[in-house]
Amino acid sequence: MIPQNTPPEPPVPIDSDRWAFTDDGPWNVVLDELEWRPGVAGLRAEAERRLPAMINPSRRFPGRRVFTVAGHLGRAVVPWVLVKRRRGGAESRADLSLRLRKAAEKLGPTYIKLGQIISSGEGIFPAELVAEFAKCRDQVPAERFSTVREVVEADLGAPLESVFATFARVPIAAASIAQVHKATLIDGTRVVVKVQRPTVDLLVHQDLRTMAWLAPIFVGRIPVAALANPPALVEVFAHTISEELDFRIEADNMLDVARVFSELGQHQFVVPRPHPTLVTRRVLVMECLDGFKFDDLDSYELHGLDTHAIVRASMIGFMEGALIHGIFHGDLHGGNLFTRPDGRTVLLDFGITGRMSEKRRLAFVRLLISGMMNDSLGQLAAIRDLGALPDDTDIEAVARDLGMFDEVVDPTTMSPEQLVNELQRVVKALLGYGARMPKELMLFVKNMVFLDGAIARLAPDLDLLAEIGHIAEYFATRHGAELAAQVGMDPDDYEFDERGIKAAFGIDDTVETMTYRQLQERRELIRRRLRTGS
Repeated sequence: MIPQNTPPEPPVPIDSDRWAFTDDGPWNVVLDELEWRPGVAGLRAEAERRLPAMINPSRRFPGRRVFTVAGHLGRAVVPWVLVKRRRGGAESRADLSLRLRKAAEKLGPTYIKLGQIISSGEGIFPAELVAEFAKCRDQVPAERFSTVREVVEADLGAPLESVFATFARVPIAAASIAQVHKATLIDGTRVVVKVQRPTVDLLVHQDLRTMAWLAPIFVGRIPVAALANPPALVEVFAHTISEELDFRIEADNMLDVARVFSELGQHQFVVPRPHPTLVTRRVLVMECLDGFKFDDLDSYELHGLDTHAIVRASMIGFMEGALIHGIFHGDLHGGNLFTRPDGRTVLLDFGITGRMSEKRRLAFVRLLISGMMNDSLGQLAAIRDLGALPDDTDIEAVARDLGMFDEVVDPTTMSPEQLVNELQRVVKALLGYGARMPKELMLFVKNMVFLDGAIARLAPDLDLLAEIGHIAEYFATRHGAELAAQVGMDPDDYEFDERGIKAAFGIDDTVETMTYRQLQERRELIRRRLRTGS
């Protein structure tokens, strides 16, 4: 019995009030009780500090690994140079992409991871390269269970059986950095355990040094590399993969993304809870959540879920986290999210998380506002401030060179030769100005590409013009005054320009609606003309 002069203990806050978790979790997340969290800020800083030494081009020979890498790449590229390069066009690029994909698989986890990132970059990298590297997503052999046991026991400091009542020997997923097993704790709680491959940390750092040493050699030498800009790609990849190598950072990313969604009142997404004590550099134990594949249309129909509403909420939630808080999940793809029967989307794998500085977040805000207002110079200035162009870039000169002041031409009315010439002109102009793809911009665009594909699968008859207008109205109504103040703009000056949005699609101002299905038909026509010349 509690003495009458002793006040009762205050109730422990429910963690789902603070984070985007399920309402009935197997444990309650309390920040002060997370044993792995106090040193995470230092771990982030150390990961950032180590990067320059690994990616800056050096005259110093990076070691024997370079012979292995050069050998595989040489055996891939040289036959292409001697035989297929002269043919040019999509067939030549497809052949080279196939050779590079096979070389990446032989080189191991680091290069497979690079391939996986490239495979999510439709619209950023050449289509042939993206299609070929998509085959890397599920072709990574799993580690033997004895190796998994060694890693888990070493990091948790206890025999496997003293922590887990059951531990599946066969993983439910095996990726380049880690693999995932289902398990139950001693108390019967169902969990998921992510286990890092034992040698991947050392191999990644060796490979980054090798990539940085080799990348300048390939600049301008092959079409795929000319578009991808190898040194810049290595830099982005290094920033992307560095934090993936410590699961304590990933667990903290889970909390940050979940907090952002909760503060925004975005209930569409749910994040698994990381365990309060069972998180180390190479082991991450988290809540086990059930659901079905994000693109499983039959399951949506079975549960009576509105796919249009889910796609809309997903787009707004992703954009809102990035624009308002500067934090977002950086690797959306079909294997990293699934849908619960209640319609909420579960996000997984937070190793790649976008974190923008305040300067870059505000640049994103200006990019959104300028896009909705059809302000070409404003969009270019925002892209420059995101780090995609040098700080001293003449924005008006870039706009003129890109033809942004010219009358809009519907690309479906252009001949194959005109399309190719226009693409080459734009790419050449951007490279001439020193254009590059900073990490945050690449992750953001890559995620938008995924959401683009989600619309194609789940809501092909969605009216894109109306949807863009809906999103613009949402941000203007909910965040307009705040965002305008942040970028020094009078809210009354904001005016959504529907004509500009139509121009961005290359369609006439008289067009009233455009479904995603119609947009796909236009894209396919353009691809066919580029591919076959007809």
